[in-house]
Amino acid sequence: MILSRSAVALCALALSATLSHAQDAGPKPGEWFPLFNGKDLTGWTPKIRTFALGDNYKNTFRVEDGLLKVRYDGYDQFDTRFGHLYYKQPFSHYTLRIEYRFMGDQAKGGPGWATRNSGVMIHGQDPATIGKDQEFPVSIEVQFLGGDGKNPRTTGNLCTPGTHVVMQDKLVKTHCINSTSDTFHGEQWVTAEIVVKGSELIEHKINGKTVIRYSKPQYDPGDKTAKPLIKDANNLLIEGGTLSLQSESHPIDFRKVEIMVHPKP
Repeated sequence: MILSRSAVALCALALSATLSHAQDAGPKPGEWFPLFNGKDLTGWTPKIRTFALGDNYKNTFRVEDGLLKVRYDGYDQFDTRFGHLYYKQPFSHYTLRIEYRFMGDQAKGGPGWATRNSGVMIHGQDPATIGKDQEFPVSIEVQFLGGDGKNPRTTGNLCTPGTHVVMQDKLVKTHCINSTSDTFHGEQWVTAEIVVKGSELIEHKINGKTVIRYSKPQYDPGDKTAKPLIKDANNLLIEGGTLSLQSESHPIDFRKVEIMVHPKP
């Protein structure tokens, strides 16, 4: 059968609409779904400290050469402008896979602890509830660190802004806990996987190796940013929440950000 040009065009439009609808439909359980499309920031919204939600100050978050990049070439001084790029949809049971690498030099005025430091925030609060001056969302941080070329420095660590977790049946209030990962110097790509089962279990993997595990992520009732989010003082557990990528003053590239959602038990 020979189709006319108009028929071919209609078929092409129908296929394009079908693919677009499939993309808009979001992730399906048991299938990997790209949260970053490799082309633009569709589905993502920035929140940078002292700026309104959606204001991508100085083009901090950008897409170039198929990579999601965090850059500070427009900054005169970093000036504690910590930022987060939020995905549009919250999640609770899933595996998140991210490929990242640190690049170049830290922005002028960035704090010493933030050198080759970034991460992804999980179980995070809705960005619409974040104060204009708030530095970090109430969340669980999967911390990414790069080596300094000489000394050991683990990645895939755990930090807890406004939260606590349980490890080995004990409530842990330490803000940051190091993982057991290797150190990654230079500008090499690293693959992080985070397995999340609501409040039951969270596991960090670096290049396929489990490096830290914990459970029962929960609000810290003594934290001023967490208090407004607590709906039941007798149940502080966090079952899910937003995902966000950090901008903490050191340039970083993200090559892949994808998710596989799991059925809730």
